[in-house]
Amino acid sequence: MKRGILGGTFDPVHSGHLVIAGSVKTQLGLDEVIFLPAGQPWWKDRKITAAEHRLNMLGLALKNQPYFKVSRAEIERTGPTYADETIAEMRRHFDPGDGLYFIIGWDVVAELPLWRDPARLIQLCRLAAVPRPGYPRPDLPSLEVKIPGLTNRLTMLGEPLVDISATNIRERVAEGLSIDELVPAAVAEYIRRHGLYLRKK
Repeated sequence: MKRGILGGTFDPVHSGHLVIAGSVKTQLGLDEVIFLPAGQPWWKDRKITAAEHRLNMLGLALKNQPYFKVSRAEIERTGPTYADETIAEMRRHFDPGDGLYFIIGWDVVAELPLWRDPARLIQLCRLAAVPRPGYPRPDLPSLEVKIPGLTNRLTMLGEPLVDISATNIRERVAEGLSIDELVPAAVAEYIRRHGLYLRKK
């Protein structure tokens, strides 16, 4: 079994996430992609939307997508969450020989030396990196010096190039603008029904 893990706050999940998951699944021949919503990421200085809402939106977005699944591994852990801990925990539920790819952006590859124990992370899984608009291809020789063995555990992908951001979606909602082209219809309706991302009066 070959699995991909796509982490993020998914605040909200959007069409770009689905495109990335589908494209990486096809390119790497994955059997499934697991969406991993964050609990309280150590790098986020803003308050993220309640886990219940983010999980509900993921459920709506992934409905009728049998190869996409959701993990509550980080949601159910208290305190800051770290990728190496989460992947280690998830590994315990898989067969030892299963292939595991942690899907990240080119921008995240460049930041890996700042992560907690990236050397452990690349022992636990392979990394699959997708491009992001406005970010150059990472300087792999420089990163290899800081994280020995990284290049052998990293697959650089040239697509998809997705220009959708959750930040922009939240801003559009706050300004009363449409997000119908940016998120699945059921997610847009959920956001409207629950009044998410509106400016506090």
